[in-house]
Amino acid sequence: MSDKATIDGIFACGPENTAYARYFVGQSYLNILSREGVHIANVTFEPGCRNNWHIHNAAKGGGQILLCTAGHGWYQEWNKPAQALRPGDVVHIAAGVKHWHGAASHSWFSHLAVEVPGEDASNEWLEPVAAADYAALG
Repeated sequence: MSDKATIDGIFACGPENTAYARYFVGQSYLNILSREGVHIANVTFEPGCRNNWHIHNAAKGGGQILLCTAGHGWYQEWNKPAQALRPGDVVHIAAGVKHWHGAASHSWFSHLAVEVPGEDASNEWLEPVAAADYAALG
């Protein structure tokens, strides 16, 4: 990690998230916790890091659940105001909903990303969050 004073989370941060780096603004870290039955990953964001707008598609079921574990972050659905995220917050994201999530500009942030099983499930990565829109969150 680039900073020793990162974040006190209950799950290890994991290595740099190089596999998905092209879908993030800033540096994130990925620790896969489970691939059996339900895919669960601990995702840690450095201050200012966020993922691009994206959609979890599925013919039936699917979507994602975020379990916030450390720091301060943001979650936003398309055409809705952003909501602040803190440890203990839970976000249910239905399949087909365009959204993004990431750290606040001044704080590290971690969440568990739980993939809800679904038929013909896939992720559709889209454009980055506009810098001006993100900056307006404070």
